[in-house]
Amino acid sequence: MAKLTESMTNVLEGDSMDQDVESPVAIHQPKLPKQARDDLPRHISRDRTKRKIQRYVRKDGKCNVHHGNVRETYRYLTDIFTTLVDLKWRFNLLIFVMVYTVTWLFFGMIWWLIAYIRGDMDHIEDSSWTPCVTNLNGFVSAFLFSIETETTIGYGYRVITDKCPEGIILLLIQSVLGSIVNAFMVGCMFVKISQPKKRAETLVFSTHAVISMRDGKLCLMFRVGDLRNSHIVEASIRAKLIKSKQTSEGEFIPLNQTDINVGYYTGDDRLFLVSPLIISHEINQQSPFWEISKAQLPKEELEIVVILEGMVEATGMTCQARSSYITSEILWGYRFTPVLTLEDGFYEVDYNSFHETYETSTPSLSAKELAELASRAELPLSWSVSSKLNQHAELETEEEEKNPEEQTERNGDVANLENESKV
Repeated sequence: MAKLTESMTNVLEGDSMDQDVESPVAIHQPKLPKQARDDLPRHISRDRTKRKIQRYVRKDGKCNVHHGNVRETYRYLTDIFTTLVDLKWRFNLLIFVMVYTVTWLFFGMIWWLIAYIRGDMDHIEDSSWTPCVTNLNGFVSAFLFSIETETTIGYGYRVITDKCPEGIILLLIQSVLGSIVNAFMVGCMFVKISQPKKRAETLVFSTHAVISMRDGKLCLMFRVGDLRNSHIVEASIRAKLIKSKQTSEGEFIPLNQTDINVGYYTGDDRLFLVSPLIISHEINQQSPFWEISKAQLPKEELEIVVILEGMVEATGMTCQARSSYITSEILWGYRFTPVLTLEDGFYEVDYNSFHETYETSTPSLSAKELAELASRAELPLSWSVSSKLNQHAELETEEEEKNPEEQTERNGDVANLENESKV
């Protein structure tokens, strides 16, 4: 029995140890924000499956960012004018109607209270009684008088008398406050109507960006155009690369923004946008695409945000149009189809071909690899030239060394001839 019990205990202990070994260990991962968890780099994220790239800026220019957990909501009230302008039209119209209705009801209630306290309601049919407001016999008539006073309609049926000092003071207050309300609400509606957001809808960007050779250099290009005959004044273009990165210290920076040079130093970023233009970015050592090849491009998780700014010629207000390109919208080895043709006395733009591209011969190597190949191709030439120069220099030194000996020999022969002649 003792041996049996010992064997049973050994088996149980072995099972328990096996269970301990096979039991999964709970590893607590650090809690990260949702955006950081979604944008972890490939060598950090355990999910190796291909996922859809989340846009930072949509194709129509709207930013795909929602502000959550904003506790200091009072800051919106400190800038109430901008808050009202930013509201949607249905809420703006609702607030517009509610503000006027509330002010009319508020002052109508005060006019009715003044008439009720003075006893005007009890002397409606008494012709010898001088009321505060003539022909005011209830709350409805007081409400109508409030509307006439604030909107300065003045039908003439209800009139304030000079025997009511409190009514005169209330009339002054309502006139001043009514003017303030009118200025605020009408100004808000005017600014909202004249916003240049709709003007940005007639500024178009190509659906794809392309990468091809231009003047012997690898370039990233996209096209912009203006559909209206009224032009954008002082138009300028900017581009940003949105890509998460990890620093050498291990810090993860989600959606890091890097400038893409589209002609800032040469002035090419300032546009005369009369016809569609192709914006070009030269991929050089300062470019974020310096080490990206055709095979590596689909594996990158990046987004290019382009921003076109300028003033509307008709109103003088600043207008901004935005768009973006993800890796699947960047075509390697393509160019844009020309859209400008010369007609009889004018130039015509064919917007049917605005988004069209055609394939062209483009190396699939990155700009860095192309530069290395070009440098290697130039090295033998430089070596041969330098060797030839060295050989030429050595020949010149050898000739200079031989010349003194020849000169001495010639001088000796001349001296011998002179001695012989003397003898």
